[in-house]
Amino acid sequence: MELRHLRYFVAVAEERNFTRAAERLFIAQPPLSRQIQQLEEELGVALIEKGSRPLRLTEAGQFLLGHARALLDQVRELKAMTQRVGKLERALSIGFVASTLYGLLPEIVRRYRERYQEVEVTLHEMTTIEQLEALKEGRIDVGFGRLKSEDPSIRRILLREERMVVALFPGHRLASGEGGLQLKELVHEPLLVYPKAPRPSFADQVLAAFSERNLKPDRVIEVRELQIALGLVAAGQGISIVPESVQGMHRSDVIYRSLDDKHTVSPVLFSVRHMDRSPELENLLAVVYEVYDSYGFSGEREML
Repeated sequence: MELRHLRYFVAVAEERNFTRAAERLFIAQPPLSRQIQQLEEELGVALIEKGSRPLRLTEAGQFLLGHARALLDQVRELKAMTQRVGKLERALSIGFVASTLYGLLPEIVRRYRERYQEVEVTLHEMTTIEQLEALKEGRIDVGFGRLKSEDPSIRRILLREERMVVALFPGHRLASGEGGLQLKELVHEPLLVYPKAPRPSFADQVLAAFSERNLKPDRVIEVRELQIALGLVAAGQGISIVPESVQGMHRSDVIYRSLDDKHTVSPVLFSVRHMDRSPELENLLAVVYEVYDSYGFSGEREML
């Protein structure tokens, strides 16, 4: 059994169709069918239910699919790490969700660059879902995101739980008042959530905060990114719930009010390939904790 057999099988299982799988793999359908047949003959079991439309896996096929995905992820991770070790220059590629730019990420990167000038640091804005794929493909080395994931090939370290706040335009009826707002006060307001795609995303964290309290906003407007959401808030088109660090933007046409519920939070996660323990990553995580300590952020400190 070779790795190509597993790649072909996973493609067929995920597409549930030989024609689409062949297109995805850039091969003709007959050779693909022969490769799957050879795999079944070698294992001595049927992996696909004969004649099923759409294609269905047997119990043995389901078992193989789960383990094949994990093995292929490990192969991609090994390839990326080997390529990195073989490079003569030291480099660190960082993926980040846009909202972290308004928090402590710029200071973290700046301090890291000052301390480790021999390391070439590059930054790439991408959603958490895009970060996970980029990590597995070796396009980035670390991701700063907000979405929890169960991908076994990715290790996630929770850096902090950041409070959410409500963004409103200055003339909004809820723009002034004592204390924080409650989510039940917001259900009749047009709610701007982001990003629209890919999902799941921060938008789903916001909607989950309502759902967990048996609340449902009357109108949800999905937009592509944070800046668009805030621009529409400033135009009076609705309200938005954002991480509190976004207040660092200092826009004159948007104000922020806190939420009463201290459990309305969004995590900040440090994501790396599961086996990656490079000095660059260890040093970056140490700088993260150093900056957090300087701002009084307490909590457990997990190391690589």
